[in-house]
Amino acid sequence: MCGIAGWIERDCNISTRSALLNSMSETLARRGPDENGIYINGDTAMIHRRLSVIDRENGKQPMAAGHKGVTYVIVYNGELYNTSELREELRADGFHFRGHSDTEVVLKCFIKYGERCPEKLNGIFAFAVFRSDNRSVFLCRDRIGVKPLFYYEYDGGLIFGSEIKALLGSGKVRPQVDEQGLTEIFFLGPARTPSFGVFKGVFELNAGECAVYKDFRLTRRRYYSVEAHEHLLGESESIEMTRELLTDAVSRQLVSDEPLCLLLSGGLDSSIIVKVASMYNREHKLGRVHTYSVEYCDNDKYFEKSLFQPNRDCEYIKLMSKAADTRHSEVILDNSLLCDALYDSVIARDLPGYVDVDSSLLLFCREIRRDYTVALSGECADELFGGYPWYHDRDILFEDCFPWSRTQQVRRKILRGGVLKRGEEYVRQRYLDTIRSAPKLKGESETDSRMREMFYLNFYWFMQCLLERKDRCSMYSGLEVRVPFCDYRLVDFAYNLPWELKAYGGREKGIVRKAFEDILPKEIAWRKKSPYPKTHNPAYFEECARRVRKILRKKSALTELLDKRAIEEIIENPESITEPWYGQLMRAPQILAYIIEIDYWFDKYDVEITK
Repeated sequence: MCGIAGWIERDCNISTRSALLNSMSETLARRGPDENGIYINGDTAMIHRRLSVIDRENGKQPMAAGHKGVTYVIVYNGELYNTSELREELRADGFHFRGHSDTEVVLKCFIKYGERCPEKLNGIFAFAVFRSDNRSVFLCRDRIGVKPLFYYEYDGGLIFGSEIKALLGSGKVRPQVDEQGLTEIFFLGPARTPSFGVFKGVFELNAGECAVYKDFRLTRRRYYSVEAHEHLLGESESIEMTRELLTDAVSRQLVSDEPLCLLLSGGLDSSIIVKVASMYNREHKLGRVHTYSVEYCDNDKYFEKSLFQPNRDCEYIKLMSKAADTRHSEVILDNSLLCDALYDSVIARDLPGYVDVDSSLLLFCREIRRDYTVALSGECADELFGGYPWYHDRDILFEDCFPWSRTQQVRRKILRGGVLKRGEEYVRQRYLDTIRSAPKLKGESETDSRMREMFYLNFYWFMQCLLERKDRCSMYSGLEVRVPFCDYRLVDFAYNLPWELKAYGGREKGIVRKAFEDILPKEIAWRKKSPYPKTHNPAYFEECARRVRKILRKKSALTELLDKRAIEEIIENPESITEPWYGQLMRAPQILAYIIEIDYWFDKYDVEITK
């Protein structure tokens, strides 16, 4: 995995901005600690930071290739999982390869297929290709949105990058937020409206989008979206297809020239990946797989059962590690360090985020990176196969709102009267825009129709927030984390599964359970869904409260927006927060942590509020 950036400006010799280009490159150093490179051609610069995973010698970037008098130059961030098939297809058409990197395959695929190139790719990626004949730049993001690509367009110019900080590093993009940006932070955060980058003028290519910057004008196009089709397979064939698609996705993503490990929570999704990987390694004589799990100091003392988190992971992790014969390591996080890491997680995201769900992952990845460069993780099964409680509680399912943030009451409560008056209306419109765009079939049942809407809501909102977390928090430590459930073939299949098959046996992710029950311990195959672990230690809440009180004592742009008395009430009566701020885990401690992150974001990024 890597970081990419670029700058094109009309009537400019971009080489005169070498200091700014280097500054942009340095912002991405954590994504690509191994190598860096800059390609300059007149008014165009292409920047690359590399984390070497496959073909260290022949995968250097920016990478150039000539064809029929035209020079093509690529900067690429990602992994391609159908590299070998595409390489053979291109070889049959006369293309030659100097190495075995997927970068070279993507570049030559673009040379052959042009703007149709993305339709040939199976992987997680963001890339840009400059071509010398018409001086255009082609930008592309993978179908699912695993890898990021932000941009800022202005009169006569375009700046793009893997992270917002690369755009800010140009000096051209200012850290400004207007009312819309603040509404995103306070009423939708840590989620973001698709394509919206919160900072004024900053946007992101959506999942499954590409764009061409030509004649100093950017034209975006969606090349992929899920489509509604009639499901023609019977029960047994559907179960077999689920197993076949996921097994193939995992097997493809185990290819790496660098050491690779697996994240194990003891839940269904990570356990499937671990077991498939263990079987793959035995078949290919690659040795035992190494698994990692995360826990918090004294959680055994303070853990409390809830609807969302019915039991602890530790016993299931031991069971699965033994069943798959893995070498296992547990990373135990200190609660004060968890709070300290909130600040780094803001820098990783360039925005306030998923608080300790982010900071814990960041610390977890930091420990894993001491020994590994690549990891596989089980994210996104819940969004695709109906794993969350809101799929199964009909009252919540048919409630006309985002199911992970059902009320804006506490969000409104922490703001002073008169601030962001249209916040609730803004959220409502974003919700309606999403469900109205969900493809459906005529004659579907009320439940199947709603499940398509729920899939769309989860796919384009909740899942994107988790993928952003995964990418930024792992890449901040130079660790590449792959997500096999994000194979687009699995996504297409899941979208069209009738609910009675998806929820086989009346269970969340029932068809996935059934498809793999014969290779997993029964206790894990049918274990009740449990989310990513959080700390239950009161020391974390106390530390967050201390830091928030310190913030409230100062005069700043943020405290001018906040209702200090309401926040003090949350500190004094944390049990009063009965509905999560976001998702399943953000309650009183996390609301305080979110205020800490917003405050740090304002200060660190020198955020200016504008109209």
